[in-house]
Amino acid sequence: MKHFFIITNPFKDQELETTREVTAFLAEKGCSCQVKIARTAMEGGRVYTDAAEIPEETECILVLGGDGTLIEAARDTVERGIPLLGINLGSLGFLAEVEKNNIRHALGLLLRDQYETESRMMLNGQLVRGERCVESSYALNDIVITRSGPMQIIHFHLYVNGQFLNEYNADGVILSTPTGSTGYNMSAGGPIVEPGADLIVVTPICPHTLNSRSVVLSGDDEVMIEIAAWKKDAAFRAEVYFDGGCGALLELGDRMTVTKSGRRTEIVKISQVGFLEALHKKMSGN
Repeated sequence: MKHFFIITNPFKDQELETTREVTAFLAEKGCSCQVKIARTAMEGGRVYTDAAEIPEETECILVLGGDGTLIEAARDTVERGIPLLGINLGSLGFLAEVEKNNIRHALGLLLRDQYETESRMMLNGQLVRGERCVESSYALNDIVITRSGPMQIIHFHLYVNGQFLNEYNADGVILSTPTGSTGYNMSAGGPIVEPGADLIVVTPICPHTLNSRSVVLSGDDEVMIEIAAWKKDAAFRAEVYFDGGCGALLELGDRMTVTKSGRRTEIVKISQVGFLEALHKKMSGN
């Protein structure tokens, strides 16, 4: 690899010290490199990158931040199909595997083509109102429907491949990929799934019942969440989020259809640390 694009989270690399270290190393090795300082919420939106800004010859996107930055970069650049390597400037994560003290060694391996790639499943979500799609987006981690505003519950129906499965009264619902299973899904009591699996995990958030559990479905299934009335004249306000960023307000009767995306995220792997070892470290607090 000789052509790189760097996405830097300015909250994680406030003085751009690590960004300068990476660009200087690549320049020293005769590589081309372009830097994008990701836009922040303070500038009027989520952290994001415009995929059109990435040069055509780019072979790898280096993401400086944490798992959240890499997930956002994956969504924003998915149409380009360029593999991503995460340089971790946050806490221990599962995706951004290169630590600050190992950057030069990791980049050296990358330049010598001593790496592998992991192909990660993504979701595609479509918000349908009446007969019209009003929002559509990808997610590497999860698509989350959650209440908004005053304390209230959401009443929704779950359909799989057009067949009614269950109804819920809950604070919301998480539709997760295997990659996202260790995120909000895990915090909500959902199962941890090996990231190479081809599955969709449906986990209700704080369900108001004693017998609601996560449902693990095939990656080929079509999942539909229909927002229903909880009780007559009850106030309603809810939202849907794609990977915690891009979102939309929901109305009663809205339907969120979620399927496996035809696009996948390619993650560059340099470290020999596998998923189970990273999971052990995370769970043991090391």
